[in-house]
Amino acid sequence: MTGTVAAIVVAAGRGERAGGDVPKQYRNIAGEPMIRPTLRAFLNHALVGVVQPVINASDAQLYRAATAGLEKLSAPVPGGATRQASVRAGLEALAVRAPDLVLIHDAARPFLSGALVDRAIAAGKSAGAAVPGIVVADTVKAIDGEAIVVETIDRSRLRIVQTPQAFAFDLILDAHRRAAAAGLDSFTDDAALAEWAGHRVSVFEGDAGNVKVTTNDDFDRAEILHLAGLADVRTGNGFDVHAFVDGDHVMLGGVRIPHSRGVTGHSDADVALHALVDAILGALADGDIGTHFPPSDPQWEGASSDRFLAFACERVRARRGIIAHLDVTVVCETPRVSPHRDAMRTRIAAIAGITVERVGVKATTSEKLGFTGRGEGIVAMATATIRLPWGGV
Repeated sequence: MTGTVAAIVVAAGRGERAGGDVPKQYRNIAGEPMIRPTLRAFLNHALVGVVQPVINASDAQLYRAATAGLEKLSAPVPGGATRQASVRAGLEALAVRAPDLVLIHDAARPFLSGALVDRAIAAGKSAGAAVPGIVVADTVKAIDGEAIVVETIDRSRLRIVQTPQAFAFDLILDAHRRAAAAGLDSFTDDAALAEWAGHRVSVFEGDAGNVKVTTNDDFDRAEILHLAGLADVRTGNGFDVHAFVDGDHVMLGGVRIPHSRGVTGHSDADVALHALVDAILGALADGDIGTHFPPSDPQWEGASSDRFLAFACERVRARRGIIAHLDVTVVCETPRVSPHRDAMRTRIAAIAGITVERVGVKATTSEKLGFTGRGEGIVAMATATIRLPWGGV
């Protein structure tokens, strides 16, 4: 794989300082597990050919749920007892692919920008070993055991180091193997290990937004930071109609509702999900359901509409956006929607990967007027509110 740039995402730690019921990399930020935008940043970068996750073996189920729908990921490999051991596991997994350059990144840095990846690749190719660094803005003092200042350090020579760190693949793999053979396993970053192995490490411009989420307070700040970067708030509308036919149920909001009649139309004719799909695609200015899933294509005949909604939601996330709210109104005389409202909200939230508090489901009749009043069909109207990075991505 000559010329390939690979990325290792280290996600094997337990994140105990962050608290919570699950390791921090699987806790949600703005409605999705933190590891997901971290992986997506590399998957969406044109110059990164391989993305290798390293996880804790006991987190396999959490990992599968967090990465559902993400394509082109290499199969995760189990990490070790230390970060150093986990990185080496990722390197060894990549050895058969023999990439030229590898980027090593912490899953707990979910705000990775494409521009920072660009700089990492350029610096890694130029120097062979390079790390992103942030200029220290505050005065730094060294103290003794009694908290007395003994020195004011020249901050112009200091940098706060981040990830992704970039290395010629053979260089860093050899350094890791040498350290392991020497019984050394306490390096906290790969630059320190490369320095120990005798290599010069260059520092390139980091990104102040590339914060590491470590404590519970960091999660609160990360939510604020994430929303602050999503200043492009958009709203889309969707509308769909399906006719009643002979049958024994209708699909509505992803829920099978027993009924004296069925419905006919695209896929499983779930009028609520179809309207939501068009609302999301409308907010993205990305066509409509028929554009992406033509009814003339036989593969979609009878298909479950949850696939279409999941697709539309992933289009939002692929542009580094979030779904802020989904709202759907169903218009029909029968079936009665209210007994199934909570089940529909729960199902829509699960498909969209958002909390149920961000989903509204309402129902009304047309007071016996029109085709819905005559019991000939069912209508749904939907609104989707999304947030994207300003300027579009």
